[in-house]
Amino acid sequence: MIQLQSISLQRGHKVLLEQASLTIFPGQKWGIVGANGCGKSTLFKLLLREVSEDEGKSSIPNNWQLAHMAQESISGDRKAIDFVTDGDQPLRELELAIETKQNDGEALANLYQQMETIDGYTAATRAERLLHGLGFKPEDSTKHVKEFSGGWRIRLNLARALMCRSDLLLLDEPTNHLDLDATLWLEQWLKQYKGTLLIISHDRDFLDNIVQGIVHIEHCKLNSYTGNYSSFEKQRAERLAQQTAEYEKQQVRIAEIENFVRRFRAKATKAKQAQSRLKELERMEKIVPAHVDSPFSFSFPTPERVPQTMMTLDQVSIGYNNTAVVSNIELGLLDSSRIGLLGHNGAGKSSLIKSLAGELALIAGELIPNTHLKVGYFAQHQLEALDLQASCALHLQRLNGKASEQEVRNFLGGFGFHGDRAFEVIEHFSGGEKARLALAILAWQKPNLLLLDEPTNHLDLEMRHALTLALQAWEGALVIVSHDRHLLRSTVDEFLLVDSGQVAPFDGTLDDYQNWLLRDEPATGEEEASESAAPTAAKIDRKELRQQQAAIRQQLAPFSKKIKQHEQRITKIGDELNTIEQALADPELYNSESKRLSDLLKKQGELKKQLDEEETAWMNLTEEKEALEAQLAADA
Repeated sequence: MIQLQSISLQRGHKVLLEQASLTIFPGQKWGIVGANGCGKSTLFKLLLREVSEDEGKSSIPNNWQLAHMAQESISGDRKAIDFVTDGDQPLRELELAIETKQNDGEALANLYQQMETIDGYTAATRAERLLHGLGFKPEDSTKHVKEFSGGWRIRLNLARALMCRSDLLLLDEPTNHLDLDATLWLEQWLKQYKGTLLIISHDRDFLDNIVQGIVHIEHCKLNSYTGNYSSFEKQRAERLAQQTAEYEKQQVRIAEIENFVRRFRAKATKAKQAQSRLKELERMEKIVPAHVDSPFSFSFPTPERVPQTMMTLDQVSIGYNNTAVVSNIELGLLDSSRIGLLGHNGAGKSSLIKSLAGELALIAGELIPNTHLKVGYFAQHQLEALDLQASCALHLQRLNGKASEQEVRNFLGGFGFHGDRAFEVIEHFSGGEKARLALAILAWQKPNLLLLDEPTNHLDLEMRHALTLALQAWEGALVIVSHDRHLLRSTVDEFLLVDSGQVAPFDGTLDDYQNWLLRDEPATGEEEASESAAPTAAKIDRKELRQQQAAIRQQLAPFSKKIKQHEQRITKIGDELNTIEQALADPELYNSESKRLSDLLKKQGELKKQLDEEETAWMNLTEEKEALEAQLAADA
């Protein structure tokens, strides 16, 4: 188990931990939370022995294998598949040992046996599955690490950490650079993880679904709470509610939520979506007291004008280099629109938001904006557009030179920039501080339509909570892409699914979307009221249906041939393996340092690897064929 006994830890002049203690038992999953700068990442460095405690004692079993997701953006000429496989250190050590023991038959036999014991022959397949789950395309596995952007390199770091045969897995903000699909996949993977898991995360739903305990770093102590994040909020709220000095602020917060609930009840038109939303709002009433001491409290100013129809899209196609990613979009954005975009990575969600913002030219169709439309656009890479040599205040003053210094100070204070901090150049600000500034700039411009593409990246839990409240109370239109399910549940009224080159209403909840992802089926038809929710698509006429069926039959044609080829290769490899294993059963083979033994063992390892690859390819083709056959039968 992990034991921290009366630990004191100081970085520079700042005391992070003082006489703090914590015990974590093998197999437990814990979330680590606390304000930015409280020492969460430094706690990981202590466990990794990258820093030492100033006082006290920390211990981890010596035989434990540790895995950690590096935050640095790595580079190099190594292929992605090899970089991820490097995470399996015992495998790489065995491979090296095999290379150096080619002339030692007995040692080689033992090494090949160890390789089989640790499933070394399936390493490439396991690495491919990790890459696929985290959103990489099949062709990405052979790309060099340096060819990926910074966010995708962090994903490679995560895949490498998951590849490790770890007893203790330390993940620091693993969902920051993931979309919703990859977040849901990672959540399922971590649920199956057998080792001890510590996660630093600002995603409350992610923590709720994985951890069984919370360590809250506050006032230089490690305060442990049993249960998931929601349970922690309730326990902490009960404690804070007893502090009379916070009572008045708490009541104001609760009143804000209650007012929003009443307003939503009056406007809700979709029964199923409304029920889901109201449940979330009822939960919000309970968790508000846990955040009464939050340093953030801001709102989006009321827009000067809010036109009833913001913009209309007529037969719009969007994409790049005259190649459409999404086609024939018919969409009207109203003043009451609160839309969340769902869909696989690369389906076109960000491209759609860019087109709505006027950042991406249309390939076809027409986008008609209202004369009084005023867009506030937050891009995934918004932080890169900030002027690092300017202060927070200067960023706002450039947009409105008439604003007084006190107005600017007051406004920035709600985003956590107090006193002289508002007038410091932002060059050395953290990612979270820059993200807060980007949101402040957005709010300062008083938009009537907000287009937000992953706005919570780099934001901590307190700032996410403040953003959720601000969006709930705001009176403009909203279109958002986010992997933060709590934010989506709390701020949007409807979902659109971007899938297979189309945009269609998704008449279900986020839980329904997760089920749809697990089924991995394309949208097909309208949802029956008595059935589980599925993406609702426009009705298809008979001519189009026949065309689709013909296309599916055309796709099916080569499957049988390919599957048969794999079956023939599997049989051939199996026969070769049997022959080699019969030869290896001869005791005389081990009586001398025979080169034949070395060759047989090496060939056995190669064949097992080939067999695993062939069986995986056969299984994938069979599943694809069955899915197409099922679709053809459903459309018949």
